[in-house]
Amino acid sequence: MKLGIKMILVLTSIALVSGLLLSYTYQSTKADIERNKEIEKERAIKVVIPGTERFEEKVINVKNYLLVAYDKDDNLIGYAMLTEGTGFQGPIKLMVGFDTTLSKITGMEVLENVETPGLGNRIVEDWFKKQFKGRLTPIGYVKGKKPENPHNIQAISGATISSRSVVKIVNDAWKLAKKEIKK
Repeated sequence: MKLGIKMILVLTSIALVSGLLLSYTYQSTKADIERNKEIEKERAIKVVIPGTERFEEKVINVKNYLLVAYDKDDNLIGYAMLTEGTGFQGPIKLMVGFDTTLSKITGMEVLENVETPGLGNRIVEDWFKKQFKGRLTPIGYVKGKKPENPHNIQAISGATISSRSVVKIVNDAWKLAKKEIKK
């Protein structure tokens, strides 16, 4: 009986110390993590809407933010959506840029994903992301061949679900941006 009590006390102490260390680590790095997310957001909007000098952010809901981009002369140059959807393995977080009429995609950046390495994770490769630039909205995808339609991109071979997920996230972002801008 005494051995059981000792084991419980030792395990409880280890769990308590581990919990305190984890809590301390989280609290001490929280500000840095938030600052890095802001830096990444600023970098991504400049990639998806070239020429962006400043932007205004509007929170739509927990997973979607509309960013209104302006150039150095304070002219409206486009809209971006910071958005999230579901991929094959889990969430995919994107920044998608649109022109001022929302009829054309100006760029797409993958900010976070947990897709299968070597397959679905290929959505972060430049050749895949560059396909979105200049595509007319809404977009679709084709498998195994180059797209002939200005609305389509080429899906990643062996990772159609990830490609389809990105297309769906982009189209949902476009619809949401249209709705918000009309308000």
